[in-house]
Amino acid sequence: MDILGEKIKHLPENPGVYVMLDSDGQIIYVGKAKNLKNRVRQYFQNSVKTEKVMAMVRSIADFYYIIVPTEIDALSLENNLIKKHKPRYNILLKDDKTYPYLRVDLKEDFPTFKVVRRIKKDGAKYFGPFMGGVNVKSVLEILNLAFGIRPCDKKLCAEKPIKPCLNYHIHKCPAPCAGYISPDSYKLTVEQAIDFLSGDTGETEKLLKEKMVLASEREEFELALKYRENLAGIEKIKQKRITSLNKFLNADIVAYRSNGIYSTVNLLVVRNGRMLGAKNFSFESAALSDGEALSEFVLRYYSENSDIPDEIISAEELDNAQPIEAYIKERYGKTARVLTVKQGVRKQLADMAGANAEEHLETAVDRIKHKNDMTVNACAALKDKLNLSRYPKRMECYDISNISGVDKVGSMVVFIDGQPDFDSYRRFKIKTVEGADDYRSHQEMMERRLSRLISDPDKFPKPDLIIIDGGKGQLSSVKEVFDKFNITDVDLISLAEREEEIFTLESSNPVVLEKRDYCLKMLQRIRDEAHRFAITYHRTLRGKRALTSVLDGIKGLGKVKKKALLDKFKDLSGIIAASEEQLATVSGIGEKNAKLIINKLTEEGLK
Repeated sequence: MDILGEKIKHLPENPGVYVMLDSDGQIIYVGKAKNLKNRVRQYFQNSVKTEKVMAMVRSIADFYYIIVPTEIDALSLENNLIKKHKPRYNILLKDDKTYPYLRVDLKEDFPTFKVVRRIKKDGAKYFGPFMGGVNVKSVLEILNLAFGIRPCDKKLCAEKPIKPCLNYHIHKCPAPCAGYISPDSYKLTVEQAIDFLSGDTGETEKLLKEKMVLASEREEFELALKYRENLAGIEKIKQKRITSLNKFLNADIVAYRSNGIYSTVNLLVVRNGRMLGAKNFSFESAALSDGEALSEFVLRYYSENSDIPDEIISAEELDNAQPIEAYIKERYGKTARVLTVKQGVRKQLADMAGANAEEHLETAVDRIKHKNDMTVNACAALKDKLNLSRYPKRMECYDISNISGVDKVGSMVVFIDGQPDFDSYRRFKIKTVEGADDYRSHQEMMERRLSRLISDPDKFPKPDLIIIDGGKGQLSSVKEVFDKFNITDVDLISLAEREEEIFTLESSNPVVLEKRDYCLKMLQRIRDEAHRFAITYHRTLRGKRALTSVLDGIKGLGKVKKKALLDKFKDLSGIIAASEEQLATVSGIGEKNAKLIINKLTEEGLK
């Protein structure tokens, strides 16, 4: 503490970012400050702190800082460092699920609505998120039945009409593909659909009622029933309107609750004056105050989520409200006001979010404790049980997959603090090994991985622990590569699947953990994930090869169209199971190619 005390004395009073390190040199916390000296000093003063903050302070062995010109710059740098290093005491968000949106690109001749999970800055319009019991597929069906929005996503051109599909004949599409409706007339129906998605349900109800009556008169009772079901769906959407709110209000309402160790945030989503639903988040935070924790949550959330509302509402005052507004404006080009509310309907919404957060905290504590036992606590225990040189924050696991030496592939999966980091996964096509040689395949993959420590350390940072799927032989072969690259500061183990034995470099005898041990369960999770990732890639390559061999020779069916078929049906068996009509709906295929594919599959005895 004396060394830290001396460093604190010499801290500047500028705005900036501070980075806390543990005894292994791992980054455990990143924070921002208007005044670096005052801020860092708070952690070591004899004042009342939460248990989580005290636990973090006990782990601090060193720190460094970066001076920046403004508080907004500090906010941006802090966010980038947290995303890069994922410190265990910062808020790292993973909510229950990603909710769907509807996307429409009005620049197309015949726009259609597609379900997406992410909003992009691509000039298209987005509606949602769809949550709280409203099914996005039901909304799509309403757009289709009420306005005649085409249900397929084929690229259409007004100058190149084709024969209409079954949807036209059953009154589910006006067949823009066949030129039966002009782009201008079609876009009028798209505008009506947009009005409906923006909250104007009256015209839609009127249209569906008229079509329901007409279908009944034509004795198309199944279609009439569909119209009635969709009318009921619109009623469900209308019930979500908050009558005392402006119908144009777009807001997220956030509330934070903590018991000193575990924390939760409830986020209510209001769009066009309708309550769409809520998201719950649970995490651990070493923030010094509730306002600071809530500010950190808001920054994390909107750095990952580009669905920016007009207002961010809370009953608690957020630290750094103005810098957060400036950050969102700079990042997304949109103004979002951060409001602390004390009365009115917005305060009622904030109280509702607070009650939800309180309830979620009570139910989430046991789940968070169990998750910690399976992740960060298991990592810490693994260090002791295997005598590792450091806490295994970043673990990488490698596996090889092939059948009789054909289509050999390797996988690399990454776990951070015991949880998968999907964005860091990598796959390898084995290029230099002949036949089914597991040892040499592992060596090729590891050489390519370790070479990236030098050529691209930002994208391929140094791991703390590398796990090989295999036994003593695989471990020894990879150790040869470690020696070649002079790697001495990365721990290396292997996990043999049959007896679940752990081999290390320290002993010729394996380490055997109890089957209920959380450390073993964590190693099994990462090993099984590497196996799954390798198998998936292997099947993809095998499917492409099988598809190519079967469909080669069909005139007009090139790489792009074959890829479109694979994207739609996943593999050759999916294509074989598809009907001619289903094949025709794939982008670029059409009826002519679909018929040729069916004929070819029939010739090969596959149909």
